[in-house]
Amino acid sequence: MGDPLGLIIGIGNPGARYARTRHNVGIWFVEKLAGESGGVFKEEKKFNGRVCTIDFHGRELKLLIPTTYMNASGKSVGSLVNFYKIPHQKILIAHDELDLATGIIRFKQGGGLAGHKGLRDISRCLGGSQEFNRLRIGVGHPGVKEAVTGHVLGIVTPDDKAMVDKCIDNALVVLPLAVEGEWQQAMNQLHKPLPSPGSKPPKDGEP
Repeated sequence: MGDPLGLIIGIGNPGARYARTRHNVGIWFVEKLAGESGGVFKEEKKFNGRVCTIDFHGRELKLLIPTTYMNASGKSVGSLVNFYKIPHQKILIAHDELDLATGIIRFKQGGGLAGHKGLRDISRCLGGSQEFNRLRIGVGHPGVKEAVTGHVLGIVTPDDKAMVDKCIDNALVVLPLAVEGEWQQAMNQLHKPLPSPGSKPPKDGEP
């Protein structure tokens, strides 16, 4: 049993220009969570972000979408976390993940930042802490380092959008477990491999 969640953050870039890009998939997750929970975001200038509070399965949760650019996410996150004195272990940050293929989504508790500039800035503004939880939403890697910026700032194709939407839906199904601190159970359910297309369930007596 781990720490229950008190704050969920979706990081990306502000404005219509970036709304449909791979860099903003974390924002898609938080916006869908708010929409399904009746949350309405309000811009809070003192937090440099859009904030709302929802009742999620009986637990109060704050949601934050920074209105800073991705690489300056820490300014928003740090100000809200410090104002409400939220322990870092009770934070979940949803973000794009180059090291996971599109359609793959994973929870991660603490640990390294894998060079993600948004997470690095958040860690810097939280005094170097890396104890926050992450929801890593796969967007795939373009293959070469030089193409990364164009890839994450590119508009998601319809096929990739459908895969990202599906993995976000899967994460929302198991989110109640993570919110209650049942991290191992949440990971087990979210990370289990999906059946391959066209596969058939085993017959009785088969493994």
